[in-house]
Amino acid sequence: MKKLSPSAFAQLREKTRLALAGRDPADSYGFVNPPIVRGSTVIYPNMEDFLARKARYTYGTQGNPTIDALIAALNTMEGGAGTVVCPSGLLACTLPMLATLSSGDHFLVTDSVYRPTRHFCDKVLPRMGVEVTYYDPAAGADIAKLFKPNTRAVWTEAPGSQTFEMQDIPAIVAAAHASDILVLMDNTWATPLFFDSHKYGVDLSIQAGTKYYAGHSDVLIGTISARTPELYRQLRETWELLGVIIAPEDAFLTLRGIRTMHIRLKEQMPAGIEMANWFAARPEVARVMHPALPNDPGHDLWKRDFTGASSLFAIELKPVAQKAVGAMLDGLTLFGMGASWGGYESLALPFDCKGYRTATEPDFKGPTIRFHIGLEDLEDLKDDLDAGFARLRAAV
Repeated sequence: MKKLSPSAFAQLREKTRLALAGRDPADSYGFVNPPIVRGSTVIYPNMEDFLARKARYTYGTQGNPTIDALIAALNTMEGGAGTVVCPSGLLACTLPMLATLSSGDHFLVTDSVYRPTRHFCDKVLPRMGVEVTYYDPAAGADIAKLFKPNTRAVWTEAPGSQTFEMQDIPAIVAAAHASDILVLMDNTWATPLFFDSHKYGVDLSIQAGTKYYAGHSDVLIGTISARTPELYRQLRETWELLGVIIAPEDAFLTLRGIRTMHIRLKEQMPAGIEMANWFAARPEVARVMHPALPNDPGHDLWKRDFTGASSLFAIELKPVAQKAVGAMLDGLTLFGMGASWGGYESLALPFDCKGYRTATEPDFKGPTIRFHIGLEDLEDLKDDLDAGFARLRAAV
């Protein structure tokens, strides 16, 4: 198998690059996949080499061939200057803050941010002397009205966690960069396959690789891609200083998941849209929150900037008692009740964001449920949900 030059590799189409990225059989004794390399200590042949740290790898916390294979694939997907990997999606969210924010800085965060990230912003950043302001995800270019002389960065997430509000990322980037402010984005929902965040100017792009990268609900991992070499050096330095490292087994499994990611998302996108439309036609449902639906408030932004959608969305039921929702969900046989998503299995998760949103007031009148559509047959999923709605009606 002839090795491609970097320029020739860059000309390949997306699916081909995902199949090839991060693997070289010549470096793996001829095997297709890079081997799992475990290790902490690196042995040097002599004192001169040791003092000069003259080795490809210097210590286990600096990476190893398995992790580097994953990073090579991630760089191919993200298109940035460099990527670091973390042992969870949450750390991938918080590490960029530690890398870019200092005491006295002001940080703008979308009100629809992933809730564990919000906890970090509320509990840790103030102890660092960082002021946090939450803003309406619909702010767009008006985000500039919230800038202060000490505003250092803006956190975005499109669509937003749980409630799926779209954000005008290009408008936010333009306003932020005009004031020398960084833009950070949790891009887990769309992945780089459906939203090229660096192309739109996002400075640090975050993925909870636990979701669609790994794809099989058996790995915890997070990734951060930097748009510029300067930002990558800053990010990498913080990563090294904190001693952040992932297990080589997790790198191997994530790399394996990436090989089929394009195929899985291409299958799950239409499945999610079909199920969202099915919910929209149900008399028990007040609204469906999915930006790929034409009547969604964020649809125009999604259609303009995104090339696809994942299979995660939410619904609002018409007003009904909590016990009725429990009767519906507890009896489901094909939908698990779990807090993650992005795997091959379908999930249903009740949520209520009214208690912690501060810049906006959710106007939900009925209970809300988030759904992830997996790879099961949709008719079976509909049958399971139809029986669930029957239990809901009986419990009213």
